[in-house]
Amino acid sequence: MNTSPRQFKDTFKKLSLKSRLLLAAAFWLSAMIFAAGIGIPKLVNDYLVQDVKSQLSLSMDEITANIEVNSEGNLIMPSRLSDPRFSQPYSGLYWSASTKGDDLRSRSLWDKKLTFKEDNLSINPKVKGANNEELIYIQKNIYLPEIKQPITITVGLDEDPLEKTLHQLTGQLWIILGLLFSGVLFLIGIQVSWSLRPLAKMQSELVMLRKGEQQALSQHYPQEIAPLVSDLNALLFHYQELLERARHHAGNLSHSLKTPLSVLKNELEYLSVEDKNRLSAPIAQLQAHIDYHLSRARMAGSMNILSVATSPSERVDAISMAFDKVYAEREVILINELDSEDHIAVDKTDLDEMLGNLLENGYKWAHSMIRVHSKQVEANQIRIIIEDDGKGIPESEFEQVIIRGIRLDETTPGTGLGLNIVSEMAYSYRGSLELSKSTMGGLKATLRFPLVKE
Repeated sequence: MNTSPRQFKDTFKKLSLKSRLLLAAAFWLSAMIFAAGIGIPKLVNDYLVQDVKSQLSLSMDEITANIEVNSEGNLIMPSRLSDPRFSQPYSGLYWSASTKGDDLRSRSLWDKKLTFKEDNLSINPKVKGANNEELIYIQKNIYLPEIKQPITITVGLDEDPLEKTLHQLTGQLWIILGLLFSGVLFLIGIQVSWSLRPLAKMQSELVMLRKGEQQALSQHYPQEIAPLVSDLNALLFHYQELLERARHHAGNLSHSLKTPLSVLKNELEYLSVEDKNRLSAPIAQLQAHIDYHLSRARMAGSMNILSVATSPSERVDAISMAFDKVYAEREVILINELDSEDHIAVDKTDLDEMLGNLLENGYKWAHSMIRVHSKQVEANQIRIIIEDDGKGIPESEFEQVIIRGIRLDETTPGTGLGLNIVSEMAYSYRGSLELSKSTMGGLKATLRFPLVKE
């Protein structure tokens, strides 16, 4: 399966900090190891070749000092050279002295001659010895009084032993560099893990915050992230204070308005039929608006949003038990297929409000069955699906029914606030509400929420 550049880029963006640091370290370390593996053998080769040429220059000086011309005008070497390899046939160390009409060579060449082969890739031609082996060589032109033409002296040594030595050295070098790469990368991994330990500690504390085991992060962090911890603690405190205050005011408002509304409703009984009909609707509308805004105030979230974890399966069971009694005459069967192990980051009371609204609609409109099931779309997201076999609603009106106060059936009791409240509640928990056509024939309501990470 081919991976597109965009997918690769997205995958790279999701890498952890530790993976990024180790990947960067492995990259530059590999580049350095590769450069060392290529550069060091070349430097060693240059050094060995230069050393061989230095030794050959000594032999060159000795040959230059001892070569002579006999009475017939031919080149001779009257004395034996100090290096015995010049006298051993095919020893790998050779010399030759030549003019246009004469050629004198070492005994080590035996019946062979040094052969020169031009190479377009090299400035100097390659020289081969008695066994057709390539030589490391030096060459020099000298003049003797007895002859007018220059004498070209070539001294060469078989480069094969040097190549074998260099090959062996290179193999050992790569083993050492491989061990060095592994060792340095291991130490870098330890260093990265130690350096990122405060972030791992913060992650652990955030898990404890989410589970409600503590209310704030500790203050023992390095100075680079200490301001972040301090600001996060201040934000958590401010959030909890605002939430507590909002719920407190919502409760006070509820109690303060409850009595005047009850008085108004009671007074309606003493009015004429005409006045009663005229005032009932505004009072009911007032009650609906109060309920709506109290619901909005209450759905601000949990006292500790990071620690909430509610089982949708348990709440559906509890709500269905109540609705089975309220709507017993309709004989509607609710099938709960939710996994009891799944928990979502929603306050229990708020989840009851959302599920209660959707399930009540199902009990009102279903012919015989309501099905509640789930589908995990991502590693941290879940869809809770509630569908029934009722008559449903037209697809063109899915978005309209979520608008506050919209009711498609005025004959059924209600305020038209239920689906709107569910939608806004879901949004406040980083979720969503979607309506669609059910395969059972009725309405399909899908709530999408973050899963609680254990």
